[in-house]
Formats: sequence, structure tokens, C-alpha cells
Amino acid sequence: MERLVSISIDLDPIPCYYRIHGLGAPPPELRDVILTSCLPRFLEVLARRGLRATFFVVGQDIDPVERGAAAAANRELVGAAARAGHELGNHSYSHPYELARLSNGAVADEIRRCDQLLVGLAGRPTVGFRAPGYDVSASMFAELMRLGYTYDSSIFPAPGYYALKAGVMGALLAAGRPSGAILTDPRNLLAPPEPYRPSATAPWRRGQASLVELPIAVTPWLRVPAIGTSLLLAPRWLRDRFLAAMGRRAFFNFELHGIDLADAELDGIPGELVARQPDLRVPLAAKLAAFEEILDRLADRFAIVPLREAAAWAQRETA
Repeated sequence: MERLVSISIDLDPIPCYYRIHGLGAPPPELRDVILTSCLPRFLEVLARRGLRATFFVVGQDIDPVERGAAAAANRELVGAAARAGHELGNHSYSHPYELARLSNGAVADEIRRCDQLLVGLAGRPTVGFRAPGYDVSASMFAELMRLGYTYDSSIFPAPGYYALKAGVMGALLAAGRPSGAILTDPRNLLAPPEPYRPSATAPWRRGQASLVELPIAVTPWLRVPAIGTSLLLAPRWLRDRFLAAMGRRAFFNFELHGIDLADAELDGIPGELVARQPDLRVPLAAKLAAFEEILDRLADRFAIVPLREAAAWAQRETA
């Protein structure tokens, strides 16, 4: 059986990272740097290899009513990705980390507003969703199924990652600078690491929902995160081990974030954020070289497809 890999990039704007680290509001001029600087870098690397990825978009960034002239420029950049054959996925309207804990109406509004903006921009139905903070709920799944989505890609079954996150959040709280992030429902950490058809009311377990779950990649057995930050920053010998481990899976959902190709100096990112994001202390050239090496290695082992195509495969496998 042919093995599949999907490259998915979350285009979280800089204010999300300020919120995670309890830093307050970022400088206004950095609001769109992920789209204006990082997205084109991803597109250039992917275009040279003829690869198609999935970009999860925060709807507010492309809303002309909310963002005015800035939205026009952002819409051109995101639209260019769609015209190049990349998939646009729904990452909610305003990226509230607590989305899974909001009322049914608020959840529906966040998903629908982003959906409408993406459909209007791409001219085709949106079929995939990724929740802010990887936390899901029955109300999210209910809304996604009402809209006819074929997949969710939010489950991240990596207990070690969440243990580390809990420690960081506790330290920030003790320092009087509480994080805006949340800890996911611990039951999600026990979810299957391979694609599965979830229960509509208990997304962490198998069931009969009309959509499929495409979990964020973790390694076999130990469930170590096999995501962009892990692979781009790892020494080459460790990166080789990650890729060898993922080569044993039928599907590798390789998730990155736009900030993974940010350059603190070129993009004018303040030291207050650089001090808290180790990836921002790595030169862009080094991250680009690692990313290109990873793509070449993946192309040797997998068929590289957008998540919508992986979901179609998973729908057949779990029917």
C-alpha cells in the first residue's frame, strides 16, 4: 500500500504567540507578518518541488470588514496559495484557544464565519478544520458535520507535549503573567494516532461520525511529537530517527506553523518574543535547509498530498 504524507501549515498570527506567553498585545506592525513574510517562503519552497500542502487560515486575517486594507493584501497572498493548488483549511475565525469550551452558538459562529470567507476566496467548499490549541468538542464536530466537512485534524495525542506545556503555563501563572493558552481535554491524549472515524460525541475515541479524524503526527510507541518545530530544530541524526519512525506509519500528518519559517531579524520580531520562542533564535537559512531536506526525504518514501486527499483515502479505509 502506498504511504501518504500531508504537509499542513497553521497560519497563526503573531498575537497568538504573545497570548501564549502572556506578553500582552504585540506591536501593531507585526499583526500580519506570518502571512506577508512566512507564507511566501513556504510557497516558494513547495513550488520548486511541485508539492501541494494544506494551509489552515484564521478567518479574521482575511476579513475585509474587520481588517480593511490589511485584509486585501492578506487575501491576495492566501488566494495565491489557493490558485497554486494548495488547500485552504478552516482554523476558526478569531483563533480563541478556549473554543472547545465556548457555547454551541459561539462555536458555530467561529467555524461558519471562517468557512464563508474561505469559500468566497477559494471558490470551492472548505472540507477540513483544525481547532486552535488542538482541543476539540462534540459541538465542534456537530457544526463541521452540518457544513459537510470530510475531516478534522486537531487531535494531537502527545502526552509528553502536554506535560511540558502544563509546566510552562504553571510557571507563567506563578510569575503573574498567565498564558492565554489552554490545556486540552486529557482524554484526547489517548486517541488513536492513526486516522480514524471518531465518535460524534466523544471525538477521542472511534465511532461512526461522517467525518474522519487525521491526528497530528506522533511517533509510534512513545508518541513523541513529529511536527515542524521538532524536526526543523533537531540535529540531523535525531531528525533521521524521527523520519525513520514515521516511515512505519501508513499516513504522516506533518504539521508546521507559519512562524517556523520566521526570521527574527529580517521580520523585526521583538526580543521579548524571541526570548520565549527557541525557533526564533535559529537563522532562517538553517530552518529552510532543514525543511528542504525533510521534503526531499519524504518524497522518497511517501506520496505527498493535501489533507483533503488524505481524508478521502481515510474515508475509504474506515468505511
